[in-house]
Amino acid sequence: MGKKVKKEVEPPPKDVFDPLSIESKKAATVVLMLNSPEEEVLAKACDAIYKFASKEQYFHSRRSSWEQPASIIATCLGIKQVSSDENKVTLLSLGAVEPLFKLVSHEDPLVRRNAIMVFGIMASNNDVRKLLRELDVTNSVIARLAPEEDIVVHEFASLCLAHMAVEYTSKVQIFEQGGLEPLIRLLSSPDPDVKKNSVECIYHLVQDFQSRAAVRELNAIPALLELLKSEYPVVQLLALKTFGVISNDRETRIILRENQGLDQLFKILETKEFNDLHVEALAVVANCLEDVDTMQLIQQTGGLKKLLSFAEMSTIPDIQKNAAKAITKTAYDPENRKILHEEEIEKCLITLLGTDNDGAKAAASQAISAMCENLASKDAFGIQGIPQLIQLLSSENEEVKEAAAIALANLTTGSPSNASAVAEAEGIEPLINILSAKRDGTVANAAAVLTNMAMQEPLRLSIHGVMNAIVEPLQSTNSLVQSKAALTVAALGCDADARTEVKPGVKLLSLEELSIQELNDHRAIILVNAKLPEVSLSAEDKSQDPYYGRTTSSSSIRKSSKERASAVVSPVEEKQDSSGRSPSSLSKSSTREKGSRKGKGKKEEDKPKEEEELQTMPKVQQEVILEKLLWLPPFDSILLDYIIDASKIILPLTTTKEQVVALALFVADKMGGPIERDKLHEFSWELHISEIEFELKCNVVPIGKIKKGTFYHRALLFKVIADRIGIGCSLVRGEYGRAWNEVKLVDDSPQGITGLLLPPQVYIVDLMYQPGCLMKQGSAEADHYQRI
Repeated sequence: MGKKVKKEVEPPPKDVFDPLSIESKKAATVVLMLNSPEEEVLAKACDAIYKFASKEQYFHSRRSSWEQPASIIATCLGIKQVSSDENKVTLLSLGAVEPLFKLVSHEDPLVRRNAIMVFGIMASNNDVRKLLRELDVTNSVIARLAPEEDIVVHEFASLCLAHMAVEYTSKVQIFEQGGLEPLIRLLSSPDPDVKKNSVECIYHLVQDFQSRAAVRELNAIPALLELLKSEYPVVQLLALKTFGVISNDRETRIILRENQGLDQLFKILETKEFNDLHVEALAVVANCLEDVDTMQLIQQTGGLKKLLSFAEMSTIPDIQKNAAKAITKTAYDPENRKILHEEEIEKCLITLLGTDNDGAKAAASQAISAMCENLASKDAFGIQGIPQLIQLLSSENEEVKEAAAIALANLTTGSPSNASAVAEAEGIEPLINILSAKRDGTVANAAAVLTNMAMQEPLRLSIHGVMNAIVEPLQSTNSLVQSKAALTVAALGCDADARTEVKPGVKLLSLEELSIQELNDHRAIILVNAKLPEVSLSAEDKSQDPYYGRTTSSSSIRKSSKERASAVVSPVEEKQDSSGRSPSSLSKSSTREKGSRKGKGKKEEDKPKEEEELQTMPKVQQEVILEKLLWLPPFDSILLDYIIDASKIILPLTTTKEQVVALALFVADKMGGPIERDKLHEFSWELHISEIEFELKCNVVPIGKIKKGTFYHRALLFKVIADRIGIGCSLVRGEYGRAWNEVKLVDDSPQGITGLLLPPQVYIVDLMYQPGCLMKQGSAEADHYQRI
């Protein structure tokens, strides 16, 4: 038997370090390990940092319970923080973000995965997000959404983008670097966390109108509708929130209708287990109901009746409030108002006025105000709605008071029967009491109701105590409040008893104070309604004259100083009154003098008394005719909303060119969208304008009501908004209904030449065919745009 030979162990190579196990309890040490060249060290360091950063949070990992109610999950929508972000701030101060950024694109998949997990956690901190924007990590994170990446990488990369998309700058970066398309693709991921993070990021992105248009083009609507069927409430909630934003665009609503989205929304509303989703579902339905076609479809299928019954029978205050808001938004369209009246919407709104929730009461009052544009609805509300609205004037909630006052002002305008109903419901005293309310809107509308009531002489005689209460509104710094209060004084001043209510020494508003006010349409004007002893309108004339007892507006009085003097009692006339000679005696004497000159020797005593009155009547009739000719354009609330929305969207943009393009897209979207050049003749804007004119019974159309506009409508809207938000442009009127806007822009310096300032070039803005396209003046495409 041979002798055993011991096998010699080969010594390790001289250039290899012996394995070293390190146990570190300091974050700084682990951060230093992020610069190691060894992949195993990097992976373990990233994993340790991930655990350190997530210690202070309850993180809904992929194995967490999703079966919580949406009302609980919605409070976090991502990571629910229990305490401060101290660990994230510590890592930030140690400089961990920069090396982690490099590792996000590492060639080793494990290192890459662990690094993106840390980014997903740390991006919830504001300071970390600020640094991430400075490092421009968006492109690297979007690259991690590629299909070949691990599903965990998808989860945390989408989570990081969802956190970053909260800020506007990051929204722009994600959109411009093509992040929307992979996010939409991940909506169909089998992992619920990936779906949740992706739809949350999309929800933040679609706050910008460009992303909303891209969502339509990328066909994201079907994928979002599938999320409504998810078994996880938070995913459904985020999908509904996203629909609530993108359904503001008409094109999206059409796609939603074509994909049977309304059926899914109504299924959610009909399911009691989804009551946490009903508020958001109602918001989407409200947007869809703005389209007359959708409204008619829902009416035909019985969905509208179900919706109204749902709002009326619900015991959840937020649902009642949002249902009323949905009715308000829908009622802005005249055809929709007719449909709502046919479905007896008045009963539903009156029921909502009696709820215990102040928000629902205010929303119902606002819906009544919107429905008042329909005369049949206005009459229907007068029977039962007015007493309840008067009760709301005594509410402790200022918003409810204001909404009720606005509703009463709309109900009584042009409706003597409703004005009488306010008096019968003992509404005079509550209206006088809220003249001292905190909100200017409440005071102004209460004064408007009193003015509407004072138009009828029997009601005017029953109104007492207003003159002393109106003193404070007349001194208001709000010109609208002053104007409404002045109209109330003028309407009630027709009655001698009302004038005696003013306490001695109480000053309403002096002419000197009036003269120093800014000259605008709300300028407070008070006409002293002194009786003309010898000249008065008959009872028949009073009933036929709708302006009897009313003051003229500021614009009708700003004619000349002579006309002001004739309308307001001057100090000279007051002195004459005190000396025993009234204004009527002066007019008589002057008339007699003129009569004696024209009579050529005839005795004054032989002339009948009626002749003197006939000589003075033409002046009064002329004033009445001038008053009847007075017309004021209606307030365009839609245009005001356009200006506010455009300011929020456009002003943050950095360059004038971007602002011009964004405004062009905004205007085109509000005026019917882009039109193909070959199909311009099919764009039936004339019928749309005629319908508006018929509705308003006037050929002066508020531009905000126009939803189908041609060249000059769009150019005018562009000019109005541009002037209000500070974009320089000109409005040029061409021939045959053509109009366009010209802007001056400075082109970029030629490549290789820095510091060269080029003169501005004139561009014509395309608002019709390719909205946002800028055509250089004199070019062939610009000439084609300007001419038929």
